[in-house]
Amino acid sequence: MTSVRKIPERTCIACRVGADKRDLVRIVHTPEGHVTVDATGKANGRGAYLHPLQGCFDDAVRRNRLDPALRVNLREDDTDRLRREFTAAIGGLKTQ
Repeated sequence: MTSVRKIPERTCIACRVGADKRDLVRIVHTPEGHVTVDATGKANGRGAYLHPLQGCFDDAVRRNRLDPALRVNLREDDTDRLRREFTAAIGGLKTQ
């Protein structure tokens, strides 16, 4: 009998909809204090997940959900940098 592996599921911090971990984009607050988009999904630190949609990123920023999820206080320039990294990570293809 083969065992079925459990597929990790995470919740998008913007729209609060669960999805397969691999289908979401992870933003991580590293132990060194940096906040960045984690392309591998395996970086050390506190992570927050978003659907690969520009609308979800914009909602998370507008509703101030990144700060509490990552336990950090982001400045406007940090948010702008994350927006550029997020757009690059999703390839600029998916928007909503």
